[in-house]
Amino acid sequence: MTVHIGPLAVGHAGEVLTVQRAAYVVEAQRNGSVHLPPLTETLDELRADLAADLLAFGAWLGPRLVGSVRGRPDGDRMEVARLSVAPDMQRRGIGRRLLATVEAAAPPAVRTFWLVTGARSEDNLRMYAKAGYAVVGERADAAGVAIVVLYKLVAHS
Repeated sequence: MTVHIGPLAVGHAGEVLTVQRAAYVVEAQRNGSVHLPPLTETLDELRADLAADLLAFGAWLGPRLVGSVRGRPDGDRMEVARLSVAPDMQRRGIGRRLLATVEAAAPPAVRTFWLVTGARSEDNLRMYAKAGYAVVGERADAAGVAIVVLYKLVAHS
């Protein structure tokens, strides 16, 4: 069966939250904290996010949502947020496809993509590096978890 990527709507919020929490539990274990924002986000917050002016894409295997990503454009920058793939579907290229999809959907004014990930999330860091992202800083988030900030400069034609 082929994975299909398409836009997310508010009605997908419950499925998105389920996949997001499953994916980020693994990240919580790697990074030593269950207080990661994707794990503390509520269903109402997620619905509001999906209703807002942002880019949101899901990956489906048949009827099952197996991944999602959100992009938050802001002028010439766009945050790539909440990239999540169900744990049993990881390492199949779904995360890379979601990342490429949200980047391709960025408004023409966007010149820089940025994101954060856990400093101990080696698989994520490797994937982002292959996609052209570079670590530009490291800090602790509000829960005290070490995170890295990554940027990717984009040249639109």
